[in-house]
Amino acid sequence: MHDQIRSHISRRRALQGGLALGASLALPGLARAGAQGLGPPAMRTIPTSAEKIPVVGLGTDKFRTEARGAIQAEIQRMLELGGTVIDTAAAYGDSEAIIGETLAALGIRERIFLATKLTAGDSSRGGRGGEASFKRSLERLRTQRIDLLQVHNLNGVDELMPALLKWKQAGAIRYVGITTSRVSQHAQMVEYMRRYPLDFVQVDYSLANRDAASLLLPLAQERKIAVLANIPFAEGSLFRELQSRPLPPWAAQIDATSWGQCLLKYVISHPAVTCTIPGSTQVAHLEDNQRAAQGRLPDPAMRRKMEQYWNAM
Repeated sequence: MHDQIRSHISRRRALQGGLALGASLALPGLARAGAQGLGPPAMRTIPTSAEKIPVVGLGTDKFRTEARGAIQAEIQRMLELGGTVIDTAAAYGDSEAIIGETLAALGIRERIFLATKLTAGDSSRGGRGGEASFKRSLERLRTQRIDLLQVHNLNGVDELMPALLKWKQAGAIRYVGITTSRVSQHAQMVEYMRRYPLDFVQVDYSLANRDAASLLLPLAQERKIAVLANIPFAEGSLFRELQSRPLPPWAAQIDATSWGQCLLKYVISHPAVTCTIPGSTQVAHLEDNQRAAQGRLPDPAMRRKMEQYWNAM
């Protein structure tokens, strides 16, 4: 909990501070993008279908009932800015229920790419092979179909994959995937990527945590698997390290006006990454994150410069 509080404070300070050479970092992304002529958010293709989704979505692990109003405003604003991807999980407390209420109230379910997760442990709650958990997710999300259903943190991949593939065949889900947020599970994820016909993998990847780039991301490209990148801010540690530093001059070369945009642009500039899903519960943070999908992205030379900058700290 203390880490979550520190992460929130660090992000808030980064957005309020002088990191953008005197500019406000919480300036609404769409208005600023329009003024600079940066155009609509970038899109990436899901290899198994050729469907395109925006490169920046929304993570929801910290959604809480007491913040329902703010979260509804955030989801509505995301859609206005061109974002459509929402990632949640059965294990994320109130998240599925709040998302379901919001999508129903706004009438936007069909415009959202909705991803959720389940584990083998969920099947112990009265269902076989995750069926009870999946049914509960459908009910809480107020939908008859999930765009992407994932096995959470590789918990029960072998047990659950037959059910996921069956539900996909029946049209109850559109894509199947597996997730991790731990470097220690990367080797196991690689094995599953070679074993199963996955549409997506979700993995931890950031400027501070580049382990996935050594094998996992290249394998995703080779096997034509889409990638959701989670924890792009390294759970707030990147903000804590960078908040006292002004943006370097090279930030302007990638149309970034905040550290948050720099960090997200680094992640989505990897050719294997389809979408990143930074978590936020405030509209100002959401706007800053979505702004990263607009304008220029780092090329290989810029990515090396950003890595060298971080390594030298």
